[in-house]
Parts: sequence; structure tokens; C-alpha cells
Amino acid sequence: MVALINLVDWSQPTLWISAASICFNPIYWNIVAQNEYHNKTITKTLGKPYTGCYFLALTIFGLGLIRDYLYHDALKYQTKYDIIPYEIAKPLAVTLFGFGQLLVLTSTYALGITGTYLGDYFGILMDHRVEGFPFNIMRDPMYNGSTMCFLGTALWSRSPAGLVLSGLVYIVYTVALTYEGPFTDMIYSKRAAKSQ
Repeated sequence: MVALINLVDWSQPTLWISAASICFNPIYWNIVAQNEYHNKTITKTLGKPYTGCYFLALTIFGLGLIRDYLYHDALKYQTKYDIIPYEIAKPLAVTLFGFGQLLVLTSTYALGITGTYLGDYFGILMDHRVEGFPFNIMRDPMYNGSTMCFLGTALWSRSPAGLVLSGLVYIVYTVALTYEGPFTDMIYSKRAAKSQ
């Protein structure tokens, strides 16, 4: 593992810009969503919860595109190295990226726009917990799928820096879930208590 870390060009600004973007996005959407839940800032500004949620969805989606661009840009300036034999890495990369995309897209389909993009913080609650695919095979398929896409891209690109950034994605999502999961559970618990 030490040799892998030594293959990363830590002096490249693109690496740090990509890392900052990876960290920024979940911090942004968690702060904005928490503020919306407590203060209704976006709803008050735009007039309706659905309009606010769709606005937040556009900003999160846009920031995700920027993050992905910055990730790819960072990999261009890094050392290429066959971490595992490329004959194995290439199909593994395709499998990880393909399955990751499947998880992300089917999660979005199952949750809808408001379920995917923090509608519950706007008071737009789902009628029941989604239990079909991919939620029947794992708890957080969207974050897991996204992480798999980063990892697949790193392997395809033969990039030790990509592996490091993929590890950062995993860490950032894990930390975000320590806030999002309990907070979302609290929102639905409050609704259940009110309905009794």
C-alpha cells in the first residue's frame, strides 16, 4: 500500500481540487437540507416545497457533474500504473462501473426526484419505505453505486490517485450517512407519532 501512495503526485493542484469537490458536495447538500428543514429558506424564497426541492435537485445534480469532471481532470495528470494486471482490471472496472450505475439509476427510479433529492427535508414524505431493488440488497445503494463508479473509473484509468480519491468518496459518504440516516429516521418518526 505504501508503494501505491507513493505513485500519487500529491503536488498536482487538480488532485486537491477534485478532493475538495468530493468533500464539498455532501457537506453542501446536508447543510442546505438541514437549513430547509428548520427554516424553510428555499421554500419561502421559491414559494412551494416542490419547487424548492427541484431547485435543490438541480444544484446537487450540477455539482455532481462538476465533481465528476474534476475527478476525470485530476486523473489525467496522475501516474498510470497497473495496480492489478490490466486484463483483470479492465473487466473489473466495467463491472464495477456498470453495476454502480445500475444501483444509482434504479435507486433514483425507485425514489423519484423528491425521494432522491432530499424532499423529506422539504416536508415531501414518501408514503412508505422503498423495499424493492436495489434497496432489498443493500441499505444505501445510491452512495454505494456512486463509489463503485469512482472505483471502476480509477481501475479503467490505471490510476493510483483515482483509488485514493475513490477511498475519499467512500469516507465522505460514510460520514454523511451518520448524519443523514438518523435525521431522516427522525423525520419519519415524527410523522408516525403525529398520525397516531
